[in-house]
Amino acid sequence: MNATDESISLARQAARAASDKLAEDIVALDVSDRLAITDVFLIASASNERQVSAIVDGIEEQLLKQNLKPVRREGRSEGRWVLLDYTELVVHVQHEEDRVFYALERLWGDCPSIDLQLANVDRT
Repeated sequence: MNATDESISLARQAARAASDKLAEDIVALDVSDRLAITDVFLIASASNERQVSAIVDGIEEQLLKQNLKPVRREGRSEGRWVLLDYTELVVHVQHEEDRVFYALERLWGDCPSIDLQLANVDRT
């Protein structure tokens, strides 16, 4: 099974919103073959807690424009690792130290990457 077109589109929208808030190392993994509960993990990082919060706010604002709210949100108060669960998409925004420590890309390294098409994003 592969991630649906809808899940991939949602991941790309969230990735663009994260990029607009200067998230770093944004990657998406198709976890649909390994997990029955979601299709895509989107992972992004920031250098401090304030930036983690700004990225999360940007993603939530962007997806709310489509009437999408996370069914679950964890880690917001700490600002080190925030998880937003949109059912078919799970977003992980991590402080860069936590990202290195937990190494989600290594844990899910056998899952295919998704092209987020961020090369075309204009930051001017």
